[in-house]
Amino acid sequence: MMKFNLNGRQKTVDVPPSTPLLWVLREHIGMTGTKFGCGVAACGACTVHVDGEPVRSCATPVSLVAGREVTTIEGLSPNATHPLQKAWIAEQVPQCGYCQSGQIMMAAALLKKNKSPTREQIVEHMNGNICRCGTYNKIIAAIQRAAREA
Repeated sequence: MMKFNLNGRQKTVDVPPSTPLLWVLREHIGMTGTKFGCGVAACGACTVHVDGEPVRSCATPVSLVAGREVTTIEGLSPNATHPLQKAWIAEQVPQCGYCQSGQIMMAAALLKKNKSPTREQIVEHMNGNICRCGTYNKIIAAIQRAAREA
């Protein structure tokens, strides 16, 4: 049995310790906002926070989060009022939307540490989160907007 906190609530799951956190979230708990992209921690679609730090859930065994706090896109804001979520809409970032939860979770980690990042800092931090639609300029604009309006 694995126990961890998910979006502020304790969860217990009966899965092998090596089960990727992504599949525990999606298949065992039903939190489908976190997406499967590549399965090798290369694209960022599965990004969640563990104790406030961004991690790729597809390559994180659930045993590594035992007793820790996991935050998914659903836990970022219960009603989509997080500054990043509002900025994403205002800047019309999503096209297919598949990578967006991972992008937002990665951006949230940046803004938690740096309230006013430069464009270069945003690009460096977001490097590795892939958007197949190529909305990178809109993603940067949304992060800049969220930083201004937070």
